[in-house]
Parts: sequence; structure tokens; C-alpha cells
Amino acid sequence: MGARERLSGDAKLAKLLDGRVAGEGRNCLSSYKMRRMQVIDGTAIVYRDGSTLWVNIPANAEHLDDSDVMVTRMFGSSLCRQDIVDTYDRSGHFMNGVIFLGDFVPYRRVDS
Repeated sequence: MGARERLSGDAKLAKLLDGRVAGEGRNCLSSYKMRRMQVIDGTAIVYRDGSTLWVNIPANAEHLDDSDVMVTRMFGSSLCRQDIVDTYDRSGHFMNGVIFLGDFVPYRRVDS
């Protein structure tokens, strides 16, 4: 791969999850697990909790952009499926997308 080629969002997610197995998805994720978050452009939001990666693939993931600011509207103390995330352009501060969260799927390393 050339220096200028960029991995697709799906390829970045696959690389991140390499060697991990998906567990049973959950509707909600405790708010303390939301501190370490990674946005994968057009694909998913990944939350890190120790060695576990919680992957959320929104229904309209095409609006995900790691350069945007994400503002989450939570309706309780946990982040849940169907909570709303508004995305804002970092430089112009205008709203440019709305994301509806899906299930949170844990990925854990496979014991060898």
C-alpha cells in the first residue's frame, strides 16, 4: 500500500478487531466506558474499556467523521441504542450530521 493510500473505514475496523471475537451486543453502555472513544470514518464508534473494545455501528454511519465534534444527547446515565449524536464541523461549528446509535458489541482478544 502506498504512503498516500488510506484504508477504508471497514478495513480500519477489521484491523482494529483483528484477533478479537465478538460477544453478545448490549442496548446500553455505562457512561464511564465512554471516556476512551475512537471514530472510524463512515463506519463505527469504538469505545475502549480495558482490553475490551465496544463497537457501535450506527444505522447512518456515513455521517461519522473523526474530524467532527460529536455532541451526544443521552436520556439517562448510560449511552443507549437510539440515543442521538449530533456532529459539528470543527472549524465552522455548523451541524453537519445526526447519528442514531445501534447496539454496543464487545470484542475481546482470543486466548491462544
